[in-house]
Amino acid sequence: MMKAFQLSGYEVDPALVEVETPPPGATEVLVRVACAALNPLDVKLWSGAMHGYFPLTFPATVGTDLSGTVEALGADVTGWTIGDRIVARTAPTSGGAVAEFTLVPADQLVKLPDAIGFEDAAGIPTAAGTAWQALFEVADLRAGQTVLIHAGAGGVGSFAIQFARAAGARVIATASEDGIAVVERLGADVVIDYRHEDFAARVSDADVVVDTVGGETQVRSFDVLRAGGILASTVSPPDDAMAKAHSVRATFVFHSSDAARLASVVDKVAGGVRVLTDRAVPLADASEAFAYQASGRARGKIILRVAR
Repeated sequence: MMKAFQLSGYEVDPALVEVETPPPGATEVLVRVACAALNPLDVKLWSGAMHGYFPLTFPATVGTDLSGTVEALGADVTGWTIGDRIVARTAPTSGGAVAEFTLVPADQLVKLPDAIGFEDAAGIPTAAGTAWQALFEVADLRAGQTVLIHAGAGGVGSFAIQFARAAGARVIATASEDGIAVVERLGADVVIDYRHEDFAARVSDADVVVDTVGGETQVRSFDVLRAGGILASTVSPPDDAMAKAHSVRATFVFHSSDAARLASVVDKVAGGVRVLTDRAVPLADASEAFAYQASGRARGKIILRVAR
């Protein structure tokens, strides 16, 4: 038996329950979870807002991002040994991260370097992967370009600032309150307090906007791009008509699990990229952590320490 943080239905508060430990299928690995991270996606899945993309089958164990050790191997799995340290992202429809054990397809495991602890590792997959995908796979950011990153003190934003700086881009980031100092420490060239300043009045001719906020912020971001620039939104599909009217490209970054990408960003963290963590709490506090994730106030990642 094991503990798992599960949903019994949409908009039903998740709870810690005792369930059977699942055996690995032929191409799966059973992972003993050390740490798991919560993401905004977990709240969207709970609300049913992502049902069209990621329908859940209940009961559903919360979480996609995890670190831990290999506990057991499926019959057809090669290349892994029991006890190997790993980091992984499961499919949103599968979830399973916030549990003492979980199943992961063997081809989605990434070896965790000794230089990275389990807490930092759990905070990498979705946030860092989304930031990398938005900046380089979607926007093709290059040295010398200017990028505006909204909510720079958030999970995706904090990684995006560091990746963009390392690529030689000029980084402008929005933040507020204590997030301003966080964003400055991460290396943003310009920090805009969005609660007291109009970012559209301070930014013009940006090559790239990374939108992690949506709504009115996304709409007004079209005005700060140069002709031919690109808006990459991680929260909602941008308006095609507005993009055409502004002579820019705009796209929704639909983040997908990719072990090669994850291995690349793990290497970046091993090389010095910082994992911004708001808090790390025991599995017993999962309900409070989930509520805090839903509040939208987190500065960086919320980590659950799962290992007993």
